[in-house]
Amino acid sequence: MSKRGYHHGNLRQALVEAALVLIAEKGPTGFTLSEAAKTAGVTPAAVYRHFEGREDLIAEAARQGYEIFADLMDYAFDNGRPTAVSAFEATGRAYLAFAEKYPGHYVAMFESGISVNRNAALAAASARAREVMERAAEHLSQHIPPEKRPPAAMFSAHIWALSHGVVELYARGAPGRRAPFPPEELLEAGIGIYLRGLGLIPPD
Repeated sequence: MSKRGYHHGNLRQALVEAALVLIAEKGPTGFTLSEAAKTAGVTPAAVYRHFEGREDLIAEAARQGYEIFADLMDYAFDNGRPTAVSAFEATGRAYLAFAEKYPGHYVAMFESGISVNRNAALAAASARAREVMERAAEHLSQHIPPEKRPPAAMFSAHIWALSHGVVELYARGAPGRRAPFPPEELLEAGIGIYLRGLGLIPPD
């Protein structure tokens, strides 16, 4: 790759995209800033004009990931259309789709060890993603009698944990680990059991 130099049109973003490729291939600790610079086609010194170190670069990749993630979740939920239940289930499928389509972002967000409170922009992006999930849970919770209604934050955390577990174990699990069913089916069944337990889906 030819070196484009510091006057590259958008060097900061080029470095993030280089990091995303390396994160997906080697993990968040498997590459150096020099490798990111080489992948982006710039000198190592240019990296430090935008990022203090590798963790700052990964944090920016995570921030962008949370923004994409929140947008996908918001789109999947679609203000509770066509029904609150189907819209909520769509957010679970969107979680799996995100992990598959954006592996570098996913790893930066959830497997890098970078705190979401590392900087204000990352914290805000993470909070926005969480708020989308909580809004979906709040919307669906309106169909549960108040005395049986779990807090929206707990409701969404349960589904987030279920989605994350399916992704980690069976969509991004160790090579050779066989899923008993396709990840999409596992997640759909798990969410169905959860919602049935809350009385949101009639028993079979």
